[in-house]
Amino acid sequence: MLQKLRGNNSKGFTLIELMIVIAIIGILAAIAIPNFIAYRNKTFCTQTESDANAIASAVADYFSIPSHVDIPTFAQLNGGNGITLSGLNATGDAGTTLVSANPDVNITITVQDTSTRCPSEYRTSGQSPDGTDGWDTTALASGVAGIYQKYITP
Repeated sequence: MLQKLRGNNSKGFTLIELMIVIAIIGILAAIAIPNFIAYRNKTFCTQTESDANAIASAVADYFSIPSHVDIPTFAQLNGGNGITLSGLNATGDAGTTLVSANPDVNITITVQDTSTRCPSEYRTSGQSPDGTDGWDTTALASGVAGIYQKYITP
């Protein structure tokens, strides 16, 4: 049948064959591009959550020494070498904090989304199942860049 469409010239592709290939590529692109965008947006949020987890890990390491009973400063974390964070969290300009009235009860780690590119849809649904760790939705409602809070309970 293709031989009849091509006539005597058997080299190359027909216009219909090329249009079908372009249509298939278009359909694949229509499926893939939104997935890539969602994946990229999620990485911006994950960067902030990763900073909070790094601080939590360093705090746990700090309190593994019996003589450490008070809330540490960022300089005291990671064996006195400080802790490496991303973006403005690394310089301390983002308001990254460790807060606790009593470290035996609860420690709150607050980290800001310094990229300001974490989508609000993700921030409103990004809370842990027990409702403790997650994005501060009141900060989101007031227009502040994403604030992620992580809680450590002994």
